[in-house]
Amino acid sequence: MFRKIVDFFIFSSLYIALCAVLMIWQTSHLLLGAPPSGRLVGFVFFSTICSYNFHWYLTPASISPSRRVVWTQRHKILHFILYLAGGIGATIYFFSLLPHLLALCFGAFFTFLYSAPKLPQPVFRRLRRIAVGKTLFLTFVWMYVTSLLPVIVAGASWNGATVLFAISRFCLIYAICIIFDYRDREDDKAEGIRSLITLLNERGIDGLFFGSLVLFAGSTIGLYGYHFPLFYILVLLIPGIIVGAVYQRAKRDFSDYLYYFVLDGLMMFSGLLMLIFRI
Repeated sequence: MFRKIVDFFIFSSLYIALCAVLMIWQTSHLLLGAPPSGRLVGFVFFSTICSYNFHWYLTPASISPSRRVVWTQRHKILHFILYLAGGIGATIYFFSLLPHLLALCFGAFFTFLYSAPKLPQPVFRRLRRIAVGKTLFLTFVWMYVTSLLPVIVAGASWNGATVLFAISRFCLIYAICIIFDYRDREDDKAEGIRSLITLLNERGIDGLFFGSLVLFAGSTIGLYGYHFPLFYILVLLIPGIIVGAVYQRAKRDFSDYLYYFVLDGLMMFSGLLMLIFRI
């Protein structure tokens, strides 16, 4: 029973939606010094539920079935219901954020591009030929929604710290996405979806991964020049250190809990530490 509850929490995308909310809290805490907009939190939570369940609803059976893939195939109706519920919730909060219409639509457009290649219509299937689209679309959306959108909605001005924080988060998420793409590369090839990971060899993938982590570390450390306390810098670096440490294992162990709980959770881990210890 406990395992069924955990599977529902993770595979229904409730967990990843809470990760997004916590990442928005961290951004507001660090860059704005204030709690995030409740309207934005509600919009992002329901939008995440909507977009992820839409994506999984469209996902076909894998050539190497995992626990999540099997769960998804058995719960297609649930994914569709959650997709509709998330869409309704996101729409309600969307109308409360109309002054930021362009900023919201910009994020929604790139969110759609990530799942669009799974749609059967020829115009969308052509997107599978975009070499780097899959990973970069997803990474950009996560960075934009959780790092820049809170600043935009708050009406705050950007500075060097905003840019460095966004780069830091982008590079961390991209490194995590590389691991996911490495695991999914055979499925992507079978579906005709091209990405850097399906085109590069092992050495190239390793170089891309560690290069992303180097940029993550450099941009994070650069925040010290904008009067971020050293302790904050160290906390922000922790997820990158863990991602680097589990990289080789994640290339061999395709456990759904490692990927969808640990790796996904690392995106919000530094924020969780800040929230727990109130720093």
